[in-house]
Amino acid sequence: MATSLGSNTYNRQNWEDADFPILCQTCLGENPYIRMTKEKYGKECKICARPFTVFRWCPGTRMRFKKTEVCQTCSKMKNVCQTCLLDLEYGLPIQVRDTGLSVKDEVPKSDVNKEYYTQNMEREIANSDGTRPVGQLGKAPSSSDMLLKLARTTPYYKRNRPHICSFWVKGECKRGEECPYRHEKPTDPDDPLADQNIKDRYYGINDPVADKLLKRASTMPRLDPPDDKSISTLYIGGLGDTVTDGELKSHFYQFGEIRTITIVQRQQCAFIQFATRQAAEMAAEKSFNKLIINGRRLTVKWGRSQAARGKEGIKEGVSEMGTRLDPVPGLPGALPPPPALDEEAPANYFNLDPGTAPSVINITLPPPPGINPPPPGFGPPMFHPMAHMAPPMPPPMSMRPPGQIHYPSQDPQRMGAHAAHGSRHGE
Repeated sequence: MATSLGSNTYNRQNWEDADFPILCQTCLGENPYIRMTKEKYGKECKICARPFTVFRWCPGTRMRFKKTEVCQTCSKMKNVCQTCLLDLEYGLPIQVRDTGLSVKDEVPKSDVNKEYYTQNMEREIANSDGTRPVGQLGKAPSSSDMLLKLARTTPYYKRNRPHICSFWVKGECKRGEECPYRHEKPTDPDDPLADQNIKDRYYGINDPVADKLLKRASTMPRLDPPDDKSISTLYIGGLGDTVTDGELKSHFYQFGEIRTITIVQRQQCAFIQFATRQAAEMAAEKSFNKLIINGRRLTVKWGRSQAARGKEGIKEGVSEMGTRLDPVPGLPGALPPPPALDEEAPANYFNLDPGTAPSVINITLPPPPGINPPPPGFGPPMFHPMAHMAPPMPPPMSMRPPGQIHYPSQDPQRMGAHAAHGSRHGE
């Protein structure tokens, strides 16, 4: 040890004598009844190198024995477990927690400065009530969205498993089932998680576990505010039939003054317009992926401006909020585009057969009431001389029997139905 028991009286006063360790739920184990050994001044703290009381126990069946690694003073300075050195509140490495809370607490690493810093922290711990951390961590904000998303909510007892048996890997283990170590294939030696240092984890540097979690946090979805500062409306989706406007108001009024709350029951969504943009941004930040009302997890998005709604309306199959709509079964498909017409080719508006000779029609309008029609043979010809080559035309409107209405657009000859017309005449 760095300092012997009889070196001087001052150092012996700084040695730690504790009655129970500071542990997380994972390291303590799932068994509520465990036996724990206590060794007074058993080892040096791996951070401050001062003797402290070492506790050793087995967290459960087929688990390895665990012991405390750092003293309680170092544990309280960082608010971490004495064994795994993970945060007691979130269960995350120190580097991830300090990044989420924007804390930069640099503990001295030299012997003299480390001893002086530790003495000041012990004095601050003695003057506190013990409910909050000390130092820079005690001045940090209480929570962070990133930490709440990454935090482990249940204990991870798999971390207490025995280490891999090195003799079994070489094929020389003779204990069989009585071997207290794991008989499993080791992981990739190039994996960064296989190389971890307890001091690096405590100081929050070069921690491979923290790097993995920070990369996961960078890929998590987030809700960025729109560039248009005039937008102060939030879209709330997935309401169902149970969520009312009063329940929405009771949740969102804490972020600022609400101007209007509009519920669209048909689409099971709501639009909440705040009086200020700042209140809308705070509500979106605090509610994104965390809003649960009546047991339903609601979707929180930013509303769209009027200009964006107009542009989005042009797109087919896209809703007002930009979500893709499912096609409705049974509807006819889209019409094919019209064929490209050549400028020199004549326009065939009535789908007539180009091989047949067109019949030029010259139908005179009936005379107005009170004027007798001219006798046959004296009026203008009703048909072109080439009309004998075309099928006979239907009689004018004035000569048709009452009750039968026939419009020129419904003429079967003009619709290209020559076969049907000929069959009717053949009958």
